Amino acid sequence: MNFCSNCGAAVEFRIPAGDSLPRHVCRQCGTIHYQNPKLVVGALAEWEDRILLCRRAIEPRLGFWTLPAGFMENEETTAQAAARETAEEACARIEVGELYTLIDVPHISQVHLIYRARLLDLDFRPGEESLEVALLREDEIPWDEIAFRTIALSLRHYFDDRRRGHWSFHTASLPPPPDWPIRPAA
Repeated sequence: MNFCSNCGAAVEFRIPAGDSLPRHVCRQCGTIHYQNPKLVVGALAEWEDRILLCRRAIEPRLGFWTLPAGFMENEETTAQAAARETAEEACARIEVGELYTLIDVPHISQVHLIYRARLLDLDFRPGEESLEVALLREDEIPWDEIAFRTIALSLRHYFDDRRRGHWSFHTASLPPPPDWPIRPAA
């Protein structure tokens, strides 16, 4: 951040009085600009023994599979975000159930929340951010083509819990992948 979104003056990166972390602080009006983690919210939408997955039409991870999920918007609940993202990415209607996984991803300043959900009907199709959508059984999941570690972890918990016949709420904190940061090829 170089300039204040409040007055347009230059900002400096320093620890403001009464704080313990460096922040972008406006030199002119004194506005402190906090940068906090983003919430990524999605749904694990079930239909009988199948799960709704979307193949991404956008970066990052273009062409890889994921649950319908995305960044939470202001003035919505996390459950509303899960339903909205499912509608946007899969043009699907769901009944949002309980929060299923909460995964901290501190190296990219995100928190991922995945809800269990029930697909209300089979009227779905790819939204603008999806190349295709599909209902898949566990043995049909393209595990090597899952876009994000948080999604793979949520799916593994789901199928393990289903086999046990007992649903649990799962939390985790993911360390950076071994090749972090990913560097472009020379």
